[in-house]
Amino acid sequence: MRGRRPQRPDSAAATRQHAPPRALFDTPRAPSPADMPPAPTEQTAGKPPGKRGFWPHAQAKPAIPAPALPPGAGWLYGTHAVLAALANPRRRCRRLVVCDAAVGAAIGTAIGTDDADADGAIAAAAASRGIEAEVVERATLDRWLPGSAVHQGLALMADGLPEQGLEVLLDAAPRPPSGRVVALVLDQVTDARNVGAMLRTAAAFGAAAMVVQTRHAPEPWGALAKAASGAVEQVPYLREVNIARALAELRQGGFLVVGLDATAEMTLADALAAGPEAMPQRVALVLGAEDRGLRPNVRDHCARLARLPMADAAAGIAGIDSLNVSVAAGVALYELARAGASGS
Repeated sequence: MRGRRPQRPDSAAATRQHAPPRALFDTPRAPSPADMPPAPTEQTAGKPPGKRGFWPHAQAKPAIPAPALPPGAGWLYGTHAVLAALANPRRRCRRLVVCDAAVGAAIGTAIGTDDADADGAIAAAAASRGIEAEVVERATLDRWLPGSAVHQGLALMADGLPEQGLEVLLDAAPRPPSGRVVALVLDQVTDARNVGAMLRTAAAFGAAAMVVQTRHAPEPWGALAKAASGAVEQVPYLREVNIARALAELRQGGFLVVGLDATAEMTLADALAAGPEAMPQRVALVLGAEDRGLRPNVRDHCARLARLPMADAAAGIAGIDSLNVSVAAGVALYELARAGASGS
């Protein structure tokens, strides 16, 4: 009878049986040069630690605090707004801030010159007002200005213009292209960009002033001045506590006060040509807020209500029943200029 072959012991089990006992705490080995992190290079110096190294990154620069605004001062930003303010002797300029050299390209494009001439124009304008341009990082200027200001790398801290009253309109002489004294009156229009766009249009069509309410109108800074593209320095921005009372004073001063209302029966052209006040030499156009239009008391103080002719949906023509307030102001001012040029 053949005997059974003895089984070989499991190799792993044999290893375990003959392995020396493990110490409770292993003695750490000395680190080798291969274990050390790589030395920083010119490309990696100052960067945050990554997977391949543990070198500390450079300390961040402390944020420059925003300068305090003196009473009555504010920020103007954007190429045209800043350059127009620097050129206005009635405006006290306090501090001119430029982001970097790249701003010269943007300004040069805006004023139709090259970068060097643009930088020179800024420096000359600032020097003429007794200030120097100071350079800050773009992130710093972003933090100094309110909201998401589109500053184009240029900002000016300045005082507000001297306050003026309705005598600016009552004493004004007719201006081209309408050949009239034209006032733009806003009844609680609060959007800064819309008001700024209307100021720019008013300057283009020779309006003598814009009248707004003291409490329900934007300040002539920031977004308003940026949208006005320098017109803040040209068209007086008159603040009145009571718009209805201001309209009454304008009517006593010889102004035909026309309120724009989409539901009015007459068009603006008909309103200017009708009645004993046809072809008036003084016209005040009154526009209300986009959501509610003219308030009842303001409507009552208008001599006439007029609308802009638009496509009529009732006549089978697809149209829009209202316009953006700044667009409506532009169309109305153009109508005044057209009527004045044609003598109608």
